[in-house]
Amino acid sequence: MSLIDCRFFSGFLRRRTLLQLSTVNCQLSMKALFLHPNFPAQYRHIITALGENPKNQIVFGTKNERPEWTIPGVRKAVFTPSREPNAQTHQYVRPLESAVIYGQAVFRMAEQLKSEGFVPDVICGHSGWGPTLFVKEAFPNTPLLCYFEWFYHSIGSDADFDPAEPLTVDDMARIRVKNAPILIDLYSCDWGLSPTYWQRSQFPPELQKKLSVLHDGVDTDYFKPDPGAKLVLPNLDLSGVDEIVTYVSRGMEPYRGFPEFIESIAYVQERRPNCHVVVVGSDRVCYGRSLPNGESYKDYMLKKVPLDLSRVHFVGPLPYGLYLKVIQASDVHVYLTRPFVLSWSMIESLSTGCLVIGSDTGPVREVIRDGENGLLVDYFSPKQVADRIDEVLDHPTRMAEIRIKARQTALERYSLAKMLPQQLELIYQVANRSMPPTVGTEPERELAASFAVRI
Repeated sequence: MSLIDCRFFSGFLRRRTLLQLSTVNCQLSMKALFLHPNFPAQYRHIITALGENPKNQIVFGTKNERPEWTIPGVRKAVFTPSREPNAQTHQYVRPLESAVIYGQAVFRMAEQLKSEGFVPDVICGHSGWGPTLFVKEAFPNTPLLCYFEWFYHSIGSDADFDPAEPLTVDDMARIRVKNAPILIDLYSCDWGLSPTYWQRSQFPPELQKKLSVLHDGVDTDYFKPDPGAKLVLPNLDLSGVDEIVTYVSRGMEPYRGFPEFIESIAYVQERRPNCHVVVVGSDRVCYGRSLPNGESYKDYMLKKVPLDLSRVHFVGPLPYGLYLKVIQASDVHVYLTRPFVLSWSMIESLSTGCLVIGSDTGPVREVIRDGENGLLVDYFSPKQVADRIDEVLDHPTRMAEIRIKARQTALERYSLAKMLPQQLELIYQVANRSMPPTVGTEPERELAASFAVRI
């Protein structure tokens, strides 16, 4: 989502978190350096909590500082890449060159911090874009905790998922090389974490032993049900509508099943003349391939599939406050994804008690049990998606229990109130070089098996 309101992190949660943090010696002073091209990204809640302790010195190294957004107790340090990757660089190597350029910029930023007397006790950075590549050269005695979101494969996950998009040898070679900066980080970091068991399962088995699984967490006090909620946005009033289907994604693209979703809506509109659809997100591609002619997938699909656009509302990206209203008022929320990283929006939707129809793909199966806390569908079957939308709308009483369990899932497994103390505890452990036990303990094996993930 975009235009996030910093007030989203409620005072109640802050107070509760600080009490919990007493168990991880948060009263001790800490110098911490966080690295991500975008501020504040996955670290928003962590740096907010750490910044509240006046004894801490928290620096966030970033390329896009977002000057309109400040977090008390957190200093921004901007790194500026010296150039873009050379157009003459071999196509396989351009992502690596970009990562090296980013890493070089961070190294120079780190040297400046050192000259000012700042040497962190721990470094936390997102692996992949390059900011963490050379930070150990700047701070060789500082433990590094990397956030590992994805490991690329040409076979068996996202890249070859759609048989209509066969990979070339060039594609496969390029995908393999994209792992180069990630592999460097996997080797050089002191510890790592991944947000889901399934995402961790994509990493080399011999290196998974140094990866904890900790989800970013959802503020379940903010994302909560609002019984009887009516949807009213600045330019859209659906307060009189009884059937609302929602779809949320950063971009309208195949990776998040946008074409399949649009095709499913054609079936829904034939059957349900009073049903309205609300699509949240930008008309762009964030992951995967763009159309060769430069056309957006939204325009392409609306030409391909005739819809009654008076009942389909593209509202663009929304600030959290309005986005919350959308999912609270939703009767059915559709979340489709290739076997790829799991979106925050799906967990946020569960937290509001949404009835989520999700694709039966890797990251979703870890969260949703069909018929228990949501419904699963074949990613490639728009008709099945439409059938399950009908099932939800035709049987509200039967679905009420599923909505309750959806909320319970968010509370028990993904609540920020539970996740944040664990994330902070891990940071303190890495800072003190007291690493968690390696993965593969029997309780964890049982938990992962319940998600259909092998460890």
